[in-house]
Formats: sequence, structure tokens, C-alpha cells
Amino acid sequence: MPVSARNVFEGRITSLVDGPVNAEVELTTAGNDRIVAIVTEGSVQSLGLAVGKEVVALVKAPWVMLMAGAPDLRCSARNQLAGKVRRLTKGGVNCEVELALPGGTIVHSVVTNEAVLDLGLKVGSEATALIKASHVVLGVPA
Repeated sequence: MPVSARNVFEGRITSLVDGPVNAEVELTTAGNDRIVAIVTEGSVQSLGLAVGKEVVALVKAPWVMLMAGAPDLRCSARNQLAGKVRRLTKGGVNCEVELALPGGTIVHSVVTNEAVLDLGLKVGSEATALIKASHVVLGVPA
């Protein structure tokens, strides 16, 4: 099924922590990247989420924040994915940044052109994608 989210992470659930309202779900991709999502218990039940199940994590590119260099800041974003800038596509106001992770996954972020300049991002530079777990939408293959 085609979706508008630029980031589509396929993997298997490697951890599931249930709570009274929400659950924390961790998936691991084939490239060994880990993505954490916070979903409702209703979603856990309706999607049949369990450790070992194949899932797809979707994240819209504007929800991905960037930090220049390797993570040197403690922050509340559960997903901190370090990699190297692979491509910059500049628009009138915003720039799409493609970040290649060591496992081969590409993370797409849309940030302002000013942010790209302020962070000193260029092809080959190190950067870290920050994604809040609550911004990760999970789906299961039909």
C-alpha cells in the first residue's frame, strides 16, 4: 500500500512493554536499526502486536528533527539515529535531508534551509535524526 510518509521502516518487534493505556513497542530492522513507538493498548490488541511479529513503522519527514554530528545531548526523543548526510534537496523554504544509517536504512527529514546552514549540514557530514516515539505509526502487513 503506497503511503505519503517518507520514512518506512520494516522490521520485527523485539520488545513490547504493556501499560494500562499505552504500550512501548521496539522494532529492529534488517540493518539492525531500532525504532521505538508508543501506541495505545487498543492498537496492540487490534493489530495483534507481539514480540517476533513483522511490523512497519511510518514517520513523516517533517516529524524528524536533526542534530549535527553524533548525539552529544541527552533528550527525550527515544529514537536517536546517527548517520551521514547522503543527499540535500533544497527548496524555496525547506530542504529534504537524506541521512544514511550504518545498517543501510535511509531516514528522510524536512527542515528549513536556514537550519541546514545553521547546522553546517552537507553531503558526507555526520548527523543524528531525532524522532519522538509518539510520532511513529505502526502497521502490520495484510
